[in-house]
Amino acid sequence: MTDSRPVLFFDSGVGGLSVLAPTARLLPQAPLVYVADSAGFPYGTRSEAEIAARVPALLGRLAERFDPRLVVIACNTASTIALQHVRAALDLPIVGTVPAVKPAAEASRTRVIGVLGTEATVRQPYVDDLAARFASDCVVLRHGSAELVEMAETKLAGTAPEPARLRGVLEGLFAQPGGERLDVIVNACTHFPLLEAELAAAAPHPVAFVDGGPGIARRVAYLTQGQQWPEAPAPGRAVFTALDARAESLRPALARYGLENVEAL
Repeated sequence: MTDSRPVLFFDSGVGGLSVLAPTARLLPQAPLVYVADSAGFPYGTRSEAEIAARVPALLGRLAERFDPRLVVIACNTASTIALQHVRAALDLPIVGTVPAVKPAAEASRTRVIGVLGTEATVRQPYVDDLAARFASDCVVLRHGSAELVEMAETKLAGTAPEPARLRGVLEGLFAQPGGERLDVIVNACTHFPLLEAELAAAAPHPVAFVDGGPGIARRVAYLTQGQQWPEAPAPGRAVFTALDARAESLRPALARYGLENVEAL
């Protein structure tokens, strides 16, 4: 017997591809459905009440349509605000995405780390808790940027980000007191690992970047261990809540991630 139920990844845009990719490498036989809430994009500038209401309702519709074996909320903002609501609403495993503060603190030698995310994520009490639990001996600098989300989306569509704009975003971290000693940055938005090489080149001094993608892949593998997979899964599916010109421009990039079929919800 084989089980064709997919693993469903959910994000406001295409940032969650940075989470899908390590999972696909670890579980190459897993059927994949990637959902971008393009009609609600971007989440980072929406109110917490909007996200807390929108995400569980939308994931309920998606669970009915695609019958996933597991859902990954591949979005830091949605996870920090709506994860508990989604888990209460759906009777299936839900994996969230949280800022990788613990591995950043473990890797830092200077004991100054940065958290780079959306404004909605970096102000969450959840980040305070992570910093207190795993980085209590570190200075934790934070900066929120919606601009970087847009740059990641346009990069996937084929337009390289401008180095000056990247430097301007990073200045929000490095210009803070202690920024000259910053040595590890948490990419606390799933869009940002898509720009990691460009961010590293734009930083004023060498710095390491960490994100939650590899850890989430291991978690998905753990939660699905012993389950059956298709011998040859169908091509991955990319689903947009609004199949607009932006979504259409992403077809070539989506195909590189194995998402050959693009459709509207």
